[in-house]
Amino acid sequence: MPKGPRGKIEKPQDRRKVMLRLGQYLLQQKGLLMICLILTFASNFLVLLGPMLSGRAIDAIGTEAGKVNFELVFWNCGLMLVFYIASSAMTYLLSVLMIRFSQKIVYQMRRDVFEKLVELPVGYFDQHQAGDIVSRISYDIDTVNTSLSNDLLQIATSVITVVGSLAMMIAISPVLVLVFAFTVPLSIVLTKVMTTRLRPLFSKRSSKLGELNGFVEEIIGGQKTVKAYHQEKTMIDRFDQKNLEAVDAYYDADYYGSMTGPSVSFINNLSLALISMFGSLLFLADALTLGTLSSFVLYSRKFSGPINEVANIISELQSSMAAAERVFRLIDEAPELQDAPEAKDLESCQGQVDVEHVSFGYLPGKTIIHDLNLHADPGSLVAIVGPTGAGKTTLINLLMRFYDPDAGAVKLDGYDLRALKRRSVRAQYAMVLQDTWLFQGTVFENLAYGKKDATLEEVMNAAKAAHIHQTIMRFPNGYDTLLTENGLNISQGQKQLLTIARAMLLDAKMLILDEATSNVDTRTEIEIQKAMRKLMEGKTCFVIAHRLSTIQNADTILVVQDGEIVEQGNHQSLLDQGGLYATLYRSQFQ
Repeated sequence: MPKGPRGKIEKPQDRRKVMLRLGQYLLQQKGLLMICLILTFASNFLVLLGPMLSGRAIDAIGTEAGKVNFELVFWNCGLMLVFYIASSAMTYLLSVLMIRFSQKIVYQMRRDVFEKLVELPVGYFDQHQAGDIVSRISYDIDTVNTSLSNDLLQIATSVITVVGSLAMMIAISPVLVLVFAFTVPLSIVLTKVMTTRLRPLFSKRSSKLGELNGFVEEIIGGQKTVKAYHQEKTMIDRFDQKNLEAVDAYYDADYYGSMTGPSVSFINNLSLALISMFGSLLFLADALTLGTLSSFVLYSRKFSGPINEVANIISELQSSMAAAERVFRLIDEAPELQDAPEAKDLESCQGQVDVEHVSFGYLPGKTIIHDLNLHADPGSLVAIVGPTGAGKTTLINLLMRFYDPDAGAVKLDGYDLRALKRRSVRAQYAMVLQDTWLFQGTVFENLAYGKKDATLEEVMNAAKAAHIHQTIMRFPNGYDTLLTENGLNISQGQKQLLTIARAMLLDAKMLILDEATSNVDTRTEIEIQKAMRKLMEGKTCFVIAHRLSTIQNADTILVVQDGEIVEQGNHQSLLDQGGLYATLYRSQFQ
């Protein structure tokens, strides 16, 4: 099936909107957030009292020998010790709570992403690499988690420290505070310039990592093909190219990100030098005592320190914002179109299918199905054949309403599918695809996947009909044998037989088989066809097949070419016509 464009450049979202979305997640845990903010304020308030107590202790010592007020010195030093110990205890408790806080946020975010994935239409997964999607739900959310547990606390601490230190410095000497009127705006302008430059770099870094993960996921899934065609060197070269692009993106982001901290640190050191110089002049003019000057210098360090720390974590913040942007872009994807308000459930299905003048294309301007018409009576077996890329699987996608036609209508029992609820339409079908899908669980759980109340006897009967029962009984634990992800511990043919048994178990009025026996031997295929023929009695069945010997008994054979039905009839009548079907048939047997 044609795929949409992949790896397209995504338009950056408004950073304010991203921050607002993050804020909404934070407010979901507002109780825990308030406790963390209170602990942050209390812890930093106690630390801010330290320079004041230190200045008082210095003034108690004095500048003259023999005039030390030891009682006041020890009292202030004791208070500093108590305050610092209490602050450390609060900081430890705060760290524990912040880990819990960030985990709650990430849990909810990851849940929202997965719920969105379930709601997305099939077309989204046709246009996006699985590895890139996995990267968003794992790496990107983990990046946000790291920022929440570390950077958020650092920013809150910095704000409290900066505001508190500024207030204390104004109380000590408003004149000296004027030094920051020059250095702080300089730091803000520099940080703003660097942030603007860093944003696209970190967005590119996350995007390139997603592309790399997508490439690796595809290569791991196709290792047998790679080795069979001796393309290891080619894949290594392609990986090196993808890896180099990701590394270059990381280098650019981290290189320019690392420049912000030292630049702001230089400005902060400049402010300290100016404070020391002008403060010394004020001390000589008796405008400040040695203790108050010492306190001001300490507060200036506390004031400049958080600014420098925030500058140092700018790169981490940009990385987390870029990651959050990718996550929110996925969450904001349009879900599968809602059923029409007047759509109704198909309570009883006869199985009559009509496709009337249907045109469809996966991409705008590229039509695959052209004015297609067909009719299937209830209980009939309809086979669909044709060259690769003729539109056979696309027709099945329309019947299952994975996509809606661009023009025309697909009808079930006379109802336009768009007038029915998707869930009720898809519930009428049992489907077996060429690409098998099994999940990590027992054999019984995989077979009963579509029928939750299935009994062991029902499952065993379906397995016997699919000629897989004896194989299952040879497994270590029979029907309780645990299958690994995607059934990697059994053969491809066994996996396909299991999916056939799963479809046989469903009480559906219609059946779709898309090359369902392509991975089994001819003898087993004939036996399965006999069993399936019995099970398909009274059901409308659509079979896509390349082995034309398996569809000779079909009631109707549709020959599809270039999105149109070019021939229609039974096996013998199509052979007598001597058209495309006859050519395909003879190419397999003569």
